Amino acid sequence: MTHKIAVLPGDGIGPEITEQAARVLGALGLDLEMETAPVGGAAYDAHGHPLPPATLDLAKNSSAILFGAVGDWKYDSLPREFRPEQAILGLRKALGLFANLRPAILYPQLANASSLKPEVVSGLDILIVRELTGDIYFGQPRGVREVAEGSFKGERQGFDTMHYAETEVRRIGHVAFQAAQKRSKRLCSVDKANVLETSQFWRDIMIDTAREYPDVELTHMYVDNAAMQLVRAPKEFDVIVTGNLFGDILSDEAAMLTGSIGMLPSASLNASNQGLYEPSHGSAPDIAGKNLANPLATILSAAMLLRYSLNEAAQADRIERAVQAVLEQGLRTADIHEAGTKLVSTSAMGDAVLKALK
Repeated sequence: MTHKIAVLPGDGIGPEITEQAARVLGALGLDLEMETAPVGGAAYDAHGHPLPPATLDLAKNSSAILFGAVGDWKYDSLPREFRPEQAILGLRKALGLFANLRPAILYPQLANASSLKPEVVSGLDILIVRELTGDIYFGQPRGVREVAEGSFKGERQGFDTMHYAETEVRRIGHVAFQAAQKRSKRLCSVDKANVLETSQFWRDIMIDTAREYPDVELTHMYVDNAAMQLVRAPKEFDVIVTGNLFGDILSDEAAMLTGSIGMLPSASLNASNQGLYEPSHGSAPDIAGKNLANPLATILSAAMLLRYSLNEAAQADRIERAVQAVLEQGLRTADIHEAGTKLVSTSAMGDAVLKALK
């Protein structure tokens, strides 16, 4: 069976890193049809919109999407609906990509690259399950208005709306509980139920959903405490489930525990396991085109693509073993380089992974 893969390189370092991941996918001997299309700032420059209809159609008609990164400072003055980042939000909404899986794994070879002491983070392996299509990012109404009454009457006021429907909470709960069943059977739900009605609602639904998973231990933690505990004792966590806003923040924090956000892949899935796979980092326009970026997060995202959307777990394992092998060889891009290791370029790291696959 031929699987169609939409390759959306995007901006900044996106084209460089997706090129290496696409090379790795192409070397596996699978029947894959990869088609490239512009997205983000590159699409705005070419077509006047960050998510052109042709790109969206390609994404909808593909088994999975290999995504690079979007964004550049030169687009910051555009109206919000035309900024590169809107492409990501548009794809999430159009494809129903409600479940974001963000693993944070500290490879033994990178223990010294973490910002924390090795004894605190050695062996770290956690999974953050983030709800991706609801919460304050998508809530309506939103905008800028004039304050009608009170101390700030007559002033301009920015406002957003946070809300979740029961189905939204319950379905991400199922994803998280099922992920926990395959790991250590421990799930921590993160919210702000002591302040926010939306969070109390979230917590109530998680507790109810837990009845279907008696083998999983469910705990709860306020988001401010969770942020602290991720730094104090990160290995106390196994699977974390949380909303869109809190998940955005906590997953980036967890990424830095691993030594570099350049090592962290992600998957965004819909109900049929069609997914968008991208590195957790951004477009890094300051190093774009210099062959300096770390492609390993994108290559590991390609492994997640194989595992979750194409049901090719054995091939995903091959890629992950190849990444382990190049790290064991001491090869490092600039973000993870340290004394005693060999500094390599983006393309050279891709070459090394391809060689290790064989």
